[in-house]
Amino acid sequence: MNDSETQRILSTLEEIRDNQRRQLEHEEEALSIQREQLALTQTQHERTERIQNRAEELQEKAARERERIEQMQTRAEAIQASAGKLVAGSRKVLAVVVPIIIVLIVYVSWLLFRH
Repeated sequence: MNDSETQRILSTLEEIRDNQRRQLEHEEEALSIQREQLALTQTQHERTERIQNRAEELQEKAARERERIEQMQTRAEAIQASAGKLVAGSRKVLAVVVPIIIVLIVYVSWLLFRH
């Protein structure tokens, strides 16, 4: 081997080494980007879980509220039915009491003006 061939081999080896360094730098950059993407994905996943959990809590709360509203509606209907019965009973009593009061007023008036 002569000096020029040795120089050419050294140059080629240096070129290979430089290319390997550049390749490693690119791989380091790619790994860094992948780490960032993984961290971002994990953050998004955690946020999604929190949102999902909150949505489930809200759905459960809404279901409880619907039940409570239905119970209140049933209770209101029962009160309304009871009030309807009370009004109907009052009308019947009034139908009997008013004529009696009128008769009593007429009788008392007759007693007062008879003399």
